[in-house]
Amino acid sequence: MSVLIVINEPKSWPLAIPDVEVVAARAYLTEPRYSEVRGLKVFNLCRTYRYQSLGYYVSLLAAARGHRPLPSIGTIQDLKSQTIIRHVSDELDALIQTSLAPIQSERFVLSIYFGRNVAKRHERLARHLFNLFPAPLLRAYFKHGDTWVLQNIDPIPASEVPPEHRPFVDQAASEYFAGRRRIRPRRAASRYDLAILHNPDEPNPPSDDRALQKFVRAAQRVGFATELIERDDYGRIAEFDALFIRETTSVNHHTFRFARRAEAEGLVVIDDPDSIIKCTNKVYLAELLEHHKLPAPRTLIVHRDNLDEIVPALGLPIILKQPDSSFSEGVVKVESENLFLATTKHLLERSELVIAQEFLPTDFDWRVGVLGRRALYVCKYFMARHHWQIVKRGLSGRARYGQVESIPLDQVPEALLRTAVKAANLIGDGLYGVDLKQVGRRFSVIEINDNPSIEAGDEDNVLGDELYLRIMREFLRRVEARKQPGRGSE
Repeated sequence: MSVLIVINEPKSWPLAIPDVEVVAARAYLTEPRYSEVRGLKVFNLCRTYRYQSLGYYVSLLAAARGHRPLPSIGTIQDLKSQTIIRHVSDELDALIQTSLAPIQSERFVLSIYFGRNVAKRHERLARHLFNLFPAPLLRAYFKHGDTWVLQNIDPIPASEVPPEHRPFVDQAASEYFAGRRRIRPRRAASRYDLAILHNPDEPNPPSDDRALQKFVRAAQRVGFATELIERDDYGRIAEFDALFIRETTSVNHHTFRFARRAEAEGLVVIDDPDSIIKCTNKVYLAELLEHHKLPAPRTLIVHRDNLDEIVPALGLPIILKQPDSSFSEGVVKVESENLFLATTKHLLERSELVIAQEFLPTDFDWRVGVLGRRALYVCKYFMARHHWQIVKRGLSGRARYGQVESIPLDQVPEALLRTAVKAANLIGDGLYGVDLKQVGRRFSVIEINDNPSIEAGDEDNVLGDELYLRIMREFLRRVEARKQPGRGSE
């Protein structure tokens, strides 16, 4: 028994879904056998989620028992909030207008069954609304004035699914419960569920396909049932115990929303939203390193009122960085004052602040991978041929990388590890890649990356499969710590 559908009256359940137990709400709330089982997924299809109703208490007590309710109490509150509904209407406005353009009436009701709609035309809108309000069965109410506006969104009692829709709901629910991309361990039944967020179309992902499969196998070995999920799986976050983000992160991005939702649902998540905020903004990192007196290249924060102070202070050439740059994009070397002024004015059109840093020419950058406040791996990232960065991009956009050399921890300077771990600890206890330059015996922190690259044949050259196992064992340790009675979140 791993999936429960909880409704007011099981006799009224109109669907036949294999391997799913249907139970009365009152039985789920009162019978000890349900409170004693760990790891249940609870799909709450009660007639109402009104405050202190049976439906409300099903989701509330499911969370207290360590079960995974859909909808969660957070989603139930969101369904009641006109402020949130108005915000969603604005956010999805273009999609709403496109989806409902052919409708000739003033009102329209969209039925959403496990994120799907019977009409192909409305599938995208149904999926997006399910992602924002993860609940099994929903009705969204729209009204047309000058444009279509989302007015309300409510749960659908199972007994109110129209007979002509039931075969479709059967299929949608069965596919949803099956988890079509779920990769099950070959050994005994898994204890926990892990989601790995990735984007198969990303040109420069933090982990290539081979590395992702190594993560999957490592997760299986430690006892996780694992699924590679994508952007459209946002509404399913509550099904899992842990989320591992293996897609390039950004604050104004779905990766950040995934991290926030996972944290709110009580999952162990790497990268956590706080780390994403801190690591993806180089202005913050520059201030953080300066405040804590960590060695770094001379760095100044550039704004419109201090442009004439930067070149005299740092000299030329100067490295200019967009605050949210990644994979060496948005990082520019300028070698003249005129180019400095032109480039900074362009960058300041996107951000009120820009980073200027002295140029430290080296043959390679050190990268120290840190997990749980301990060094995990060390690499040298060599500069791309005839270039000053580890990545050289041609006019076509094609990227050429320098070589990567992985080095055992016991063969690198202690000062390197000490400086890198100290820098990472300023962010948190997640998984970070700390980049440093070495000039003589001095190690200078360039930046601290969340979501560091881990690719097969590069970062894993020393530890091999053990690298992936260590990361998955840390996930397992954190999940078990959260599941222990009387133990708080770490």
